[in-house]
Order: sequence, then structure tokens, then C-alpha cells
Amino acid sequence: MKSEKIRKRDVELVVISDVHLGAFGCHADELLHYLRSIRPRTLILNGDIIDIWQFRKQYFPKSHLMVLKYFTGLIAKKTKVIYITGNHDELLRKFTKFELGSFKLVNKLVLELDGKKAWFFHGDVFDVTMQYSKWLTKLGSTGYDILILLNTMVNFFLTRLGKEKISFSRKIKNGVKRAVSYINKFEETVAGIAIFQKYAFVVCGHIHQPSIRKIITNEGEVIYLNSGDWIENLSALEYNHGKWQIYRYQDDSVVKIFSEVPEQIETPSHQETFETLLKELNLA
Repeated sequence: MKSEKIRKRDVELVVISDVHLGAFGCHADELLHYLRSIRPRTLILNGDIIDIWQFRKQYFPKSHLMVLKYFTGLIAKKTKVIYITGNHDELLRKFTKFELGSFKLVNKLVLELDGKKAWFFHGDVFDVTMQYSKWLTKLGSTGYDILILLNTMVNFFLTRLGKEKISFSRKIKNGVKRAVSYINKFEETVAGIAIFQKYAFVVCGHIHQPSIRKIITNEGEVIYLNSGDWIENLSALEYNHGKWQIYRYQDDSVVKIFSEVPEQIETPSHQETFETLLKELNLA
């Protein structure tokens, strides 16, 4: 079946976060397949898209550059693209309120969806370790990157042996009580503030845990959503006709067909994109 014979899915709103371009664990190829399979009216990049903490001139693969090029291509086609800053790309916060055509760079966002208010932000503002021990958080990020690299190597051999892949970090998150407690506390804190502000939806990233759930407190209720990540879960949020759903790459039976969809608009070369990125981040 040829990719050009399959129509792209029209999606009103797509939210992705925690792509971590420039980090070893980033699944840029899979993200490209997904992006090429949809036609979003609005794309929200909810933080940690470029991993400036882990950024190295020696490591920024072609597939990572292709993701950046695809974003610029969407902007060129007038797709509304909103980049919300996170902690791994916090250097971009000095450029917030920047707008160019259909592109906007912000720290947080409120949208009205079918008459209901939705609050979007990355979520690191509620991370205690981020606020008081940034060096410890960065150390943990490096350890996480090494864990993902090791996990990738193990899964390579498991695949060759015909066995199912495993996720070390997911097992840790789901099996360690302190990790589970941290995630629950994060979600409840975010939900409590969203309820106080009278929002119907609150949409985050940061903790790499895709989720859609209703949280009810004595003050009210809110739908909490998290887009997950493109390191281990390969997930996104999609909003269509008043309903949210979690997109999971592993459950999409046709997405790989779009891996060879040709570029249909002119975008900067890989070298131009990379040089521009270095210049903007003051890393040239």
C-alpha cells in the first residue's frame, strides 16, 4: 500500500511534549512518521522539544533535524504552531511572546475549546526538585539519558531474539512507591490549581506519563491530561469534536506507511537548520 493513497487524518488539535531532540533516547523517526500521518489545525509543542541540557554539537542526527524542518514546514503552510517552553529548553524563555506568522512562543497558554477553557503548560513549575535543586535534576536527567541508551541496546538484542521489548524507566516509575507517589502528587497539585481557576481541562507534559483522567476535589472537578513523551511512551494528545484521546505510536497500524512521504514544501537544508539552532541557543 502506497503512502500517497492514504489520506492524512485531520485533527483539530495535537499536543506533543518531551521530544528531547538532541538526546540519545529521542525517537525522532517515529515522531516524523506520526507528524506525516496527520493534518493538524493547531499543533502545541508543550515543552522539552529540544533538550538543551543534553545538547552536543557532536550529536544531533539527521532525523532530529528533520523534525525541526517539519515544524518549519507546517508553519510555512499556515498551520498554527504554539511552542510552550519547558525546563530542558528553558533558554527559549527569554524569547517568549515571540510571534512570526502562525508561530508563537509562550510559557503557558489558555484556549477555549468548544466553550470550555483549557490551560496548557509544561509542568516543571510544580516540580520541587526543579525549583530548589536544579543541579540534582540535571544530574538525574543525565542518568535517565544513560538508562535510555542502555535500554535501547538491550531492546536491540531482545528484538533480534524475537522477544518483547522492555522499558526500564517505565518499570521503575510503576514499581517504585516514591515514583508513583510523586506522579500522583504532581497531578493532584496541577488539578487543584486548575479547579480554582475554573478551567475545564489542564494539559501538561514533564513527567513522561500519558494520562487522561477526571480529578474531583471538594472545590470541583477538572480533566487532567498529559501528552507523555517521545522517549519511551511515544505518545501525544489529540482533540477532535469535543473529545480528547491519547495517541500511542505502538497502537497505530498504518503510521509507518508515511515514513517515505516526500517533503512537499521547501524548507531550510539540514546544515542551515543546524547552524540557525546553534546561533539561537548561543552555542555556535
